Amino acid sequence: MESMQTVKPQRHHAQAKRMISTQNLNTDLWLQYRNKGIGSSDAATAAGLNPFKSQLELWMEKTGRITPSQPKMTEDSPLLWGTILEPIVAEHYAKRTDRKVRKVNAILQHQDHPWMLANLDREIVGDDDVQILECKTAGMHSAKFWDNGVPDYIQLQVMHQLAVTGQQAADVAVLIAGQRLEIFRIERDEDLIERLIKLEKAFWHRVETDTPPPADASASSARALRQLYPNDNHQTLDLSEDKQANAMFSELIALKDQISELSEQETLIKHQLQERMGDFGVVEFNNGRISWKLSKSSTTFDAKRFKSEQPELHEAYLKEKPGSRRFLIQPS
Repeated sequence: MESMQTVKPQRHHAQAKRMISTQNLNTDLWLQYRNKGIGSSDAATAAGLNPFKSQLELWMEKTGRITPSQPKMTEDSPLLWGTILEPIVAEHYAKRTDRKVRKVNAILQHQDHPWMLANLDREIVGDDDVQILECKTAGMHSAKFWDNGVPDYIQLQVMHQLAVTGQQAADVAVLIAGQRLEIFRIERDEDLIERLIKLEKAFWHRVETDTPPPADASASSARALRQLYPNDNHQTLDLSEDKQANAMFSELIALKDQISELSEQETLIKHQLQERMGDFGVVEFNNGRISWKLSKSSTTFDAKRFKSEQPELHEAYLKEKPGSRRFLIQPS
C-alpha cells in the first residue's frame, strides 16, 4: 500500500481547508484520508441517526478494525448507477436552474474542527442563494423515502457540508426511478449545526480514545458485534451479582415469552383466515387484502441423492464453512 502523502492544506474553499486533491487519489489512500475524520456521508451515523448503519460499525471502520465495505460495481448495483448518473443529474440540474456547477475534486476540512471532512458532488458558482449541489438517485424501491422531501439522514449529510464549508444553502437534486428529477433546497440551520457538531465530536472522542459506542438494535450493530467478537475464549463470565445485567436478562426472557405468545396468536389467525379463503387466491378487506396463491414449480439439486450415488465426487466438492457464535438463552 502507498504511504500517506504529506499535505500542506493552504488553499481554502469558502471557510474549509482543502485537505487533499482526490483527482489522482487511489482507493486505498482515499480510505486512509477518510478515516482521519467524519465525512459528510458519515454524519448521520456518527450522530446515531442513520437507519441503515450503526455508530458501532462506523467506529470499527474509523479505528481500523474493519475496512469499510465497498459495494460491488456490478450492473445491478445502485452504487454503479449512482456513479454513472451523478454527472447527468448535475447537468440537468444546471439546465433546469440555469446555474453553473463544477467539481471540487478535493477532501475538504473544517477550519476549527479538523475531524470534520466533506466531499462535495458539485459546487454552484456565483450564486448568492445556493452554493452546494448534492446529487442523488432513487430507484423504484427507495423512491418512497423521498415522498416527504429529503430523508433526514441525507439532510444531516448536507448540513455537515454546510458546516464544513461555511456556506449558506445547498440544493439536493434527486433522480427518482430514472425519469423524474426533483430539487430540494436546504438552508443553513445554525442550531442544528451546533447540535450536529456536538454529537459528532462526542463520537470522534470515542474514536480517539478507542471507546466503542453502545450497540443498538440494528442489523448493522449485529454485523459489527460478530466482527468485533468473532470467537469465544471457552471461559464463563459470572454476572450473577450484577443487578443491571440480571435485570436485562430477565427482561429478555419476558420479551421472548411475549414474542412466542404473539407468534402463536398470529399463526392461529392466519390459519383461520386460510380456512375462510379455501380455494380463493385473494381476499379483500376494507383496509387491505391477502394473497394466497400457488407459486410456480421450480427445480432443486438433490444433494442427498448425489451424496449417496456419487460419494467420492461429493467429497471432492466439499469445502469448510467457518463457524459462527450462537446466542442461546437458557433460563434456569
